Amino acid sequence: MCEAAGDGGGCGAGTAPERRRRVPAHSHPRPCMKCGQGSAALIIRLGDAFCRGCFREYFVHKFRAMLGKNRVIFPGEKVLLALSGGAASSAMLRQVQEGLSRETAKRLRFVPGLLYVDEGAVRGQSAAQREQSLARMETLLQATGFPYHLAHLEQALELPASILRPGPGASGKPSPSYKEAVEGFIQQQRQEGDGNGDTSLPGLGTRDTPAGPSAAPRLPPAARTQELLRLFEAVETPTAREELLQMLRTHLILQTARTRGYTKVMTGESCTRVAIKLLTNLALGRGAFLAVDTGFVDDRHGDVMVVRPMREYMAKEIAFYNHFFDVPTVIAPPLPTKRREKPSVHRLMERFLLGLQEDFPSTISTVYRTGEKLSPAPAKASSESQRCLLCLCALDIAGEEELALEPTLIMEEPEPAGNGCCQDAPAAGAESRAAFIPLLCYSCRLTFKELGPLATLPPYVRAEAQRRIRRAELEPQSQEVPPEDEEPGKS
Repeated sequence: MCEAAGDGGGCGAGTAPERRRRVPAHSHPRPCMKCGQGSAALIIRLGDAFCRGCFREYFVHKFRAMLGKNRVIFPGEKVLLALSGGAASSAMLRQVQEGLSRETAKRLRFVPGLLYVDEGAVRGQSAAQREQSLARMETLLQATGFPYHLAHLEQALELPASILRPGPGASGKPSPSYKEAVEGFIQQQRQEGDGNGDTSLPGLGTRDTPAGPSAAPRLPPAARTQELLRLFEAVETPTAREELLQMLRTHLILQTARTRGYTKVMTGESCTRVAIKLLTNLALGRGAFLAVDTGFVDDRHGDVMVVRPMREYMAKEIAFYNHFFDVPTVIAPPLPTKRREKPSVHRLMERFLLGLQEDFPSTISTVYRTGEKLSPAPAKASSESQRCLLCLCALDIAGEEELALEPTLIMEEPEPAGNGCCQDAPAAGAESRAAFIPLLCYSCRLTFKELGPLATLPPYVRAEAQRRIRRAELEPQSQEVPPEDEEPGKS
């Protein structure tokens, strides 16, 4: 039993923040929990006190342990680091820099490349602000010595329709084991080193083309920017706008990886961001794909695998690391919205979880560990027709049965003005909302309903949808027609 204290308060008196403020401050610094000699510079997870040196070793070890435990990145493999300029992706870049420069037997041995996607047009930045952000980001990328690429979100409107199809890795030959890849890499390095001990990785210190201000215009044409803005202005809700931005960014990163020969893509989602994304996607109807959307490995694209090596780090740990060791960041503004309260499901879930985290410090880690137990098996599909048009995950509902439940999804677009020729009929059928619905998973159907007119969708999405619709119409006909050389009476 707990008895009341002398000041009239007990274990139940006051709120949680008030109780924490009553704890007297230590008269002397706490010792580091790891070395026991240095004074603690920060405390993470209530009782874990670290000095700066031990915290740095702890931070570096966690990153390397995450890659070593999963063993999906092979030595000598080209890996594209997708950077946003934020705290998590900047810390990820620093870990790769330090891992490649360490002269130890356990150093990182893949070939990195950097990619920064400029999203200033849809984030409300002016041309001058976008130029400034690009210049700052390019300075940071050049200082690394790694090959880098600068892309604009407007380039997503020029993507080919093949970006919405799984790559050959989904059905090709099985990749070699990690042990075989390590042995082959060591043997290759010995042959190339020719006994002089040179084990440097190929490609470091070089720059891919295009890169730099002389290779491409600093900003895309104004007409292309206006087209992108019209696409986002046609979206009805902030939630759908966030989903559209994420989709375009993912497709642009995937296209860059494919054209530049990268087989892996690293993204900088932290543990905090993964927990927020897990509950957000659950609220958006993506429960069947949570393991793929938030797990360490995302292999839905087949030939390009997305990995999330920062998913074990809390946002607090990343913030302290960047502050202690001067990691530069470039913060982009959020998507503009006219609604201050509850602007989107994404921001609402973020405020909810961060608010709980203040009073209950285990909230984020509990949600994260729950997601760790999910299996990615339901998100895989055996054929192209069983994959969602937009997210490339397996269709989680059966074709036409959802049309009767969601009548608002199949509202037809106004018929375009034409000459009434019969040649326009197939095109009109392929451009109807009802024709798009069977190609989408449940969550993407909800988003598709709020994306505005079909004419404003990215051209590559419409082109791939028309190809799948025509293919679906031809397949039943080819199955019904018997072969010409079949003899009568045989079945």
